[in-house]
Amino acid sequence: MATAVESALREALAGPAPGAAALGAVRDALAAAGGAAALGPRERERLGALLRSLAAAAAAGPEEPAGPWRSCFGEAPPGLALSALLGALGEPRGAAPRPGAGLRALLEELERLVRGRLPAVLCELCQQRGAAELRTDLLGAVVALPERLSNGLQGRHPAIFFPQNYFPLLAAAIVEALHEVAASLRGGSDCSVSFLSHVLGKVCVRGRQKEILSVLVPRLADLTKSDCIWQRICWRLVECVPDRCMEAVVLGFVQRAPGADVLSRLLGNLVVKNKHAQFVVTQKFLLLQYGYTTAVLQNLLGYLSLDSLRRALLIKVLQELLEMWSSSSAVKHSPPEQQEYISKAILICLSHLKDSEIESCRQELLTSMMEGVKYHLDSSLPQIRRLGMIVAESISSKINTDGPVLKFQYEEDDEARELKSLLVQAPSFCVPSVPDDRKEKADAALPSASESNGKSHTAAAHVVSDEESDTELDSDDDLTPYDMSEDKELKTKAPVYIRDCIEVLTGSEDVDKWEATVKALESLVRKNPAATREVSVELAKILLHLEEKTCIEGFAELRQRAQVAVLTVDPIPVAQYLTSQFYSLNYSLRQRMDILDVLVLAARELSCPKVHGKTKHVEKPCVQLLPASDSSKDWRRIVDERIKSKTRRFAKGPSQVQVASGPNEFSSVAGHFFFPLLQNFDRPLSTFDLLGEDHFVLGRLVHTLAVLMYLAVNTMAVTAMGKALMEFVWALRFHTDSYVRQGLLSCISSMLLSVPAEHLLTNMTEELLETQSWLGDVVEKDPDGDCRRLALQNLLLMENLKKKLNKTVPS
Repeated sequence: MATAVESALREALAGPAPGAAALGAVRDALAAAGGAAALGPRERERLGALLRSLAAAAAAGPEEPAGPWRSCFGEAPPGLALSALLGALGEPRGAAPRPGAGLRALLEELERLVRGRLPAVLCELCQQRGAAELRTDLLGAVVALPERLSNGLQGRHPAIFFPQNYFPLLAAAIVEALHEVAASLRGGSDCSVSFLSHVLGKVCVRGRQKEILSVLVPRLADLTKSDCIWQRICWRLVECVPDRCMEAVVLGFVQRAPGADVLSRLLGNLVVKNKHAQFVVTQKFLLLQYGYTTAVLQNLLGYLSLDSLRRALLIKVLQELLEMWSSSSAVKHSPPEQQEYISKAILICLSHLKDSEIESCRQELLTSMMEGVKYHLDSSLPQIRRLGMIVAESISSKINTDGPVLKFQYEEDDEARELKSLLVQAPSFCVPSVPDDRKEKADAALPSASESNGKSHTAAAHVVSDEESDTELDSDDDLTPYDMSEDKELKTKAPVYIRDCIEVLTGSEDVDKWEATVKALESLVRKNPAATREVSVELAKILLHLEEKTCIEGFAELRQRAQVAVLTVDPIPVAQYLTSQFYSLNYSLRQRMDILDVLVLAARELSCPKVHGKTKHVEKPCVQLLPASDSSKDWRRIVDERIKSKTRRFAKGPSQVQVASGPNEFSSVAGHFFFPLLQNFDRPLSTFDLLGEDHFVLGRLVHTLAVLMYLAVNTMAVTAMGKALMEFVWALRFHTDSYVRQGLLSCISSMLLSVPAEHLLTNMTEELLETQSWLGDVVEKDPDGDCRRLALQNLLLMENLKKKLNKTVPS
């Protein structure tokens, strides 16, 4: 029979194009031989050549070939048919197929094959049929079919071959092929899923995880619920994925598994058997990347906790996460998003640890907690400090179940509650309860019992309340309450003179008078500027050292507003005093930051125009009319709109009162606010080191300088201020703290916005070029997202500055 098939194929290939009789002879010979499955390697090779010649003839001609050529493709081995069709349609090196009936027939045949025989293609290759070269070609054809057709046909192909439609079909075909594999294993035959693993890996690594795994994962999750053979098939399917595709496949499974238990059924002990998968799961997804959701972390770490062989990896992962969390370098240089990701992973790991495991690594947890919380609390970013507090509280609650635990004060918002909720394991699935007649009867009987209990409790409550009322009447019956309806609160009169305020704040023991003075000081200073100037420095010193004697609501704000009032009334001497005290000994960090806040608020107030008296709003004269009907109102509105639309205005006066304008009082004193803060930043004191551990105050200083620079626009000293600020920024541009770097980049923005463009190019050309290069490095390499955004904003400002100057320079 094989000789008859070979001779029929030889005769069909002898002519330039096989005719209908030759194709009929080939079909008869195949049927007599028992079908395409009975062909040997030589017959398969000749049949493949015949199919390729038929497909090429159909693609090249305007009409489809004569004879039963479609039946030849339908009865041939599916792998050979698919290879021949794709070779004619999607070969990028060949000429593009000519549009016509032949091309439409080829596309119809390919669509029929993909819809009906794609599982047969996969099963054929799973059973090790066909040459190795053909297997490689078919692997590439199956995976890249949409791209090859799109390149060959330039988009003129059916919608089924779009990626969003094709890959779900491929996933369903893989499931059907796996059904054949399961049937073969139950029948005692050997079968391989290596080809399916390669298909799955190549599709995922090409970025089509969503399309294929959204179908494949739910089907496999259902099939592996109670069938151990399907579980072994699924484990083998993932284990045979090539190493270079392992990351994409594992990530797709982790992202689309509905829970850690399902993921455990699908992957098995993959991380124990495959070193590359272990590195991806325990290192890359947790320590090197941080863009995944909380659900992915819960799936991943829950998967590690569900098997005794994998729990050792869970403890190892927790140790490495804690090592990174407690590293000062990681806290300083890692972006806040990554630190939040690591904190979530630590909390999820802690939720999966057993008491015995916590006891075995208690000392290590305690050491990491003490080191890590110190570095987090030293951070300048509030979100980093709060992350450290929450993680430290969680670790403390786990290792000290009976004793005292750490407790910090921070804002309880949705983010904090979400982090704390990770410490408690959420059930991955709910088992529906089975109805029971006895349970229903018991439930039906419960309301009567509860009603009776409620009645008894109510009766008891009435008895207790009656007894209490009797005792109250017995004890208070002879007492008559005082009438306090006309009582008024005694108010202490505040001082009227500035010197009296100084005496009260420094030496008075009268608490009520002290409170009244603190509350009235700001308005008194603003009403008496001449008297304030006589004692301005002394009053500023008193306010800087003033401590709260009693519990006054808003004491810090009252003191700050009084300081701002003193500074705005007498700017130069008070600013000189405050800036000199910023670098002095024996001041707390809070006082130094108060100085910076007062300087900023006062500079902002001085730079704004003053409004003397109240602005009078000019009102149009009008006549009081009687109330009119709605129709008259509509008539008036319609007429006014028509007049307005048909009126042409060449100039329009102000419709609103103009904002009052005035001289910029900050212009003459900007240097006194700005330059003293730049003098001693690099000279450490015994209690104050800006370049050392007090980097948070350095960040506040840098942001203060940026605000002062911005408020100094259009002043005489702005150019000198910009040059000095540029030197300051250049000295600190590689600071490790992200808050400081953000302030430095804000300084660059303020300088570019405040200093005139001509002065920038005349006095700071080289500095601008170096700054531009540095900003480019920040955009590419800085780990902090806000720093990258600010650097990009500065580059755009510099580019706009260049364009503006090019327009002003005559050609």
